[in-house]
Amino acid sequence: MSAIRQDAWSEEDDLILAEVTLRHIREGSTQLSAFEEVGERIGRTAAACGFRWNSFVRKKYEAAIQIAKAQRQKRNHMKKQGVVASISGSSSIAVLEPDTLAPKADSFSEEALSIDAVIRFLRGWKTTYQDMTRQIKLLERELQDTQEKLEQVRRENDKLSKQVSEAETDYRVVNDDYKALIQIMDRARKLAFLTEEEEEIKSRFKMDANGNLERID
Repeated sequence: MSAIRQDAWSEEDDLILAEVTLRHIREGSTQLSAFEEVGERIGRTAAACGFRWNSFVRKKYEAAIQIAKAQRQKRNHMKKQGVVASISGSSSIAVLEPDTLAPKADSFSEEALSIDAVIRFLRGWKTTYQDMTRQIKLLERELQDTQEKLEQVRRENDKLSKQVSEAETDYRVVNDDYKALIQIMDRARKLAFLTEEEEEIKSRFKMDANGNLERID
């Protein structure tokens, strides 16, 4: 009995599983037999091989599976034809063995199915390419819209920057005018104060004979 492995499946393990399973399908055997054979070869259980085949490997060999099934049908058909010919055939007609005819039929079937697989593959890629083209055009439109919005934001930013610069200039002018006005007002106040002092100094008084104050100019 083989040991049960717990490590991950390698590409070689998947390749062995695909090769043996396809051979069993082609020969008309069961997949369970294939899984058991693979399990013996790589040290895994048949259940693990079956799970790996159905969950992962099978998807990669859909076209090969169809080819193997066609080869199995052709092989079964040729076997039946060989049996009928051996029973009803005359001595003047040679009965062909199925193994003699099978390779040609198999190769023909495999070639036809391979072409169909290629066509399906190319059609799938065509659809994928069209979807990618539409997605690229959509992204290009979104990029163009984003660039236009960015350019608009830049223009608005330049406009606001210009307005801020003008406002700063106006503020400096008003501030300078305010300072000049304060200086003028301060000088005017000082001049008025000096004028009052001079007037007080210039104004002199004396007392007359009746005791009244009389201003002396």
